[in-house]
Amino acid sequence: MKAAVYTGKGAVQVQDVEKPVPADNEVLVRIHATTICAADYRVKSFPPVVGWLIGLRKGKILGMELSGTVESVGPAVTRFRPGDQVFGGTGFKLGTHAEYACTLESRLEMKPVNMTLEEASAVMFGGLTALCFLRQGRIQSGQNVLVYGASGSVGVFAVQLAKHFGARVTGVCSTANLDLVKSLGADEVIDYTKEDFSKAGRVYDMVVETVGKAGYSRCVKTLKRGGPLVLIAISGGLLSIFGDIVRQQWISITGAAKIVGGLPRIAPGDLSFLKGLIEAGELKTTIDRRYSLDDIAEAFRYAEAGHKKGHVVINVTSA
Repeated sequence: MKAAVYTGKGAVQVQDVEKPVPADNEVLVRIHATTICAADYRVKSFPPVVGWLIGLRKGKILGMELSGTVESVGPAVTRFRPGDQVFGGTGFKLGTHAEYACTLESRLEMKPVNMTLEEASAVMFGGLTALCFLRQGRIQSGQNVLVYGASGSVGVFAVQLAKHFGARVTGVCSTANLDLVKSLGADEVIDYTKEDFSKAGRVYDMVVETVGKAGYSRCVKTLKRGGPLVLIAISGGLLSIFGDIVRQQWISITGAAKIVGGLPRIAPGDLSFLKGLIEAGELKTTIDRRYSLDDIAEAFRYAEAGHKKGHVVINVTSA
């Protein structure tokens, strides 16, 4: 099968590799579409030592999200059978930038009836990340919530899910994405190229930082004292992780905010919950650009530039 293989020094190349075989509790999916999410290009850009520690080796296939058709199932799988159209992902096992991938039965759901396979491929990473962090921040109906990076792959879901939970949502994005964020249900949209959200005198019950560019001081300044500062992406780069830890500890010790961060705690049924919202018309995904698997290196370059609206999708096979 064809797959986009990591070849070292941040590069990927399409090569012929062996088709995977599902374990007892796994499903082999013939992939229709996958995405390049933030986790993909951040992992690829890690220094070699860090990449080695997390299992990034030459020959590794990246990619976390997928949609497609069930090709075969392991003997312990009970929910799916060949021919089913599914969506979901592989988690940090990766491997979806390919024609086929194996994943656990628990990481898949049947495709929403009101989505195409292409649209369904761009749900799991952003949707589950936003859902888990909003829950960890204990979002409540009636709260005023700021979402910084509201037009990104996580931000578009954070806006919609916060509205589902009854919050009043303010989205922060660039001029080009104002209409998109409004269409997602945001009550107010701030153009960060024209206005500093922290200087408007507004106070929020929760601040959700999805891209790591808002800055701790600005977030705390505009947050209700002791409120949740949800850090889906930290403000510093890899080399400043220690500084980020110190800042977060100080913010917590002083009681300025409650830091919500780390890895999302995904619960059984979360992907099914998102599917239900999609089929109820409360949740949609946003696709910025589409590429073929052969053009995945170009797709990575575009995603890494940091200006995508929602998702970059890789169409692997025809429906």
